[in-house]
Amino acid sequence: MAECGRVDSSTSSHTMDKSITLPPDEIFRNLENAKRFAIDIGGSLTKLAYYSTVQHKVAKVRSFEHNVKDAASDKLYEISVQEEVTARLHFIKFENAYIETCLDFIKDHLVNTETKVIKATGGGAHKFKELIERKLGLKVDKEDEMTCLIKGCNFVLRNIPHEAFVYAKHADSEFRFQTTNPDIFPYLLVNIGSGVSIVKVESEDKFERIGGSSIGGGTFWGLGALLTKTKRFDELLQLASKGQHASVDMLVKDIYGGSYGSLGLTGDLIASSFGKSATADKEFSKEDMAKSLLHMISNDIGQLACLYAKLHNLSRVYFGGFFIRGHPVTMHTITYSINFFTKGEVQALFLRHEGYLGAIGAFLKGAEEDNPNQYSWGENYAGSSGLMSVSPDMNPMQRARSGTFDMLEMDRLERQLVNLPLLQDPSSYIPDTVDLTEDALAREYWLYCFEEALDGVVKRAVASQPDIPEANERAEKFRQKYRHKLQTLRHQPFAYGSLTVRSLLDTREHCLNEFNFPDPYSKIKQRENDMALKYYQKAVKSMEELSWEQRQFALVRGVLAGNVFDWGAKAVSDVLESDPEFGFEEAKRQLEERPWLVDSYNQWLERLKGPPHKCALFFVDNSGVDIILGVMPFVRELLSRGTEVVLASNSGPALNDVTNGELQILTERIAAMDQVIQAGLREDRLTLVQSGSSSPCLDLSRLDKVLAMVVRERQTDLVIIEGMGRAIHTNYYAMLSCESLKMAVIKNSWLADRLGGKLFSVVFKYEMPPGKPSQDSAALMPS
Repeated sequence: MAECGRVDSSTSSHTMDKSITLPPDEIFRNLENAKRFAIDIGGSLTKLAYYSTVQHKVAKVRSFEHNVKDAASDKLYEISVQEEVTARLHFIKFENAYIETCLDFIKDHLVNTETKVIKATGGGAHKFKELIERKLGLKVDKEDEMTCLIKGCNFVLRNIPHEAFVYAKHADSEFRFQTTNPDIFPYLLVNIGSGVSIVKVESEDKFERIGGSSIGGGTFWGLGALLTKTKRFDELLQLASKGQHASVDMLVKDIYGGSYGSLGLTGDLIASSFGKSATADKEFSKEDMAKSLLHMISNDIGQLACLYAKLHNLSRVYFGGFFIRGHPVTMHTITYSINFFTKGEVQALFLRHEGYLGAIGAFLKGAEEDNPNQYSWGENYAGSSGLMSVSPDMNPMQRARSGTFDMLEMDRLERQLVNLPLLQDPSSYIPDTVDLTEDALAREYWLYCFEEALDGVVKRAVASQPDIPEANERAEKFRQKYRHKLQTLRHQPFAYGSLTVRSLLDTREHCLNEFNFPDPYSKIKQRENDMALKYYQKAVKSMEELSWEQRQFALVRGVLAGNVFDWGAKAVSDVLESDPEFGFEEAKRQLEERPWLVDSYNQWLERLKGPPHKCALFFVDNSGVDIILGVMPFVRELLSRGTEVVLASNSGPALNDVTNGELQILTERIAAMDQVIQAGLREDRLTLVQSGSSSPCLDLSRLDKVLAMVVRERQTDLVIIEGMGRAIHTNYYAMLSCESLKMAVIKNSWLADRLGGKLFSVVFKYEMPPGKPSQDSAALMPS
């Protein structure tokens, strides 16, 4: 969070004063590369959107020409760090009181913007038109407010997982985030500003304002000011959060002496808002009147929304606008109202970024020539503030400062991301096995775990760039930023949607990239790949000497033993740090004996006695021993059976996971010494595809579009998911429409203990598609 001070007569008009707590470039980042602007100015908040290009470092691998004898010719590939330019969207929210100072700052830091026009929307766009044009030298082009709102809403629903949430005040976790439905239409948007607009949205460009009300946020503010003499909206909300409405409102029990059963009314139901003020001869507190008023307005809006939802047969109703602003009491009263009037059939849904919808929509209107909707975008956790960062209730100390900034950043992804076509029901798919937002014990453990691992990550980041003097300084900045994120998540676990092990890992990767550490494990991976390749032929030869049944078990044990080599697990990284010679055979000895913690091996063996699968999609995990000595012999066996294989690996680096670039080189080298792999490549029966992910975990709803196309074309009938991150932290409960095999070794003693196992316990979960008898009734995770 940062603040922007007012300009006074003693300072120049283009200086941010000393009340800023973070450097200005933390707020208006990458301004020098800004290409396009949009602005949404409401009654008290300004939302600024701009598009910029960001230079960042990426780690590339390139195969050596092995016919050239040089010092490096014994190595498999070389690693180079290159500069790449990617697109980033920035959204900043601040109070109108600071608009002049902020415009001055933007003007002074713009270098060569191509923009001649700034798109503007919102009630204040006309009021501040002359100021914007004078300060920035740009023409203001006003856009329709409702069109911008809908465009913005569609954009966040499509691109930000866990954008929508249900608010449950008295639940263990107040925020329950919704799975992103691939089909977002139709829905009802109830926008509560000064008044209320109710919009039915049927497609990207088809929407209609079907109703509204003059009783909205302006009514609450206006009547609240008259009743309490409080002029500030946030102060009015603060009063409401402390009040007791029952001292002002007449309840059912005040009339009937209890509940009114024949009408299904409970005694605590409001019979008449402000009803007691007509008869009671006493003064009412400001807090109680504000609370009563908030209930009155919210209940009225809730009932109106329900009637329109029923009239148009819509079950998805999103609430947004200045009135909401992530305020817990407001969300609770609207939720209660919706539940009451629909008997729980319709849920009130709120949006993490509802304050930005207009600005995003205005930006999209001005960016139609390079159509942002043709790309997939991802939230950059390193540069985003998170939900509730400016909530009046959640952060009173923050609100007490002179002005608070809230930020959202979104990066354009290289690939368009889509659902895995083999998901049984994409609308109910949840990647993550445990929601740390709801599980307090697990949350505390994993936050502690990531804090404990921070020194090691910093050390490896510096070691990955030994010839760059300022690496230490950047690594220290990374440490501070990631630690700050962890502290934020300890107090606001809902900041970026459901808190999970996956989101903690992704946040760390975002922060590493922010400070130009694109692949801290690159040299470790290179060394381990070189080493493992030397043993490949010996490993394959030992398999060929076994009987068919012995070989199937040895292949599975090989994959599991290979998966032990995971630098993301502290128990393993400590061993690998202290004993670089820790080997494949040693890893096999570490595995638990059968029966495993989850053990479907007998069912898998029986299935292998049947006809071969047509095509197996294999999501691979780690570099080195894992991919070369574990996965490749397994793949070789599938190919020998007549099964086509698609190997899906990360598009970008994460921990010591093998990337698609590395896997291409490894597979070529293996093919040079293995005729089965060579024939698979030559005959197009072995295909290498990137997953579209740069995470140690796996979200099957956000995969590379090319991968989805290959899966369909090859008529894939088996999905294999390997590794703790991909098969336990995520996808343990994933239901697929084909056979699936999930294999992992548990390399975290706390998790092993929680699951009733021990360190190096094995999960081998083979599942048949729905409609066929289940091969494994073992339940691993608590529901």
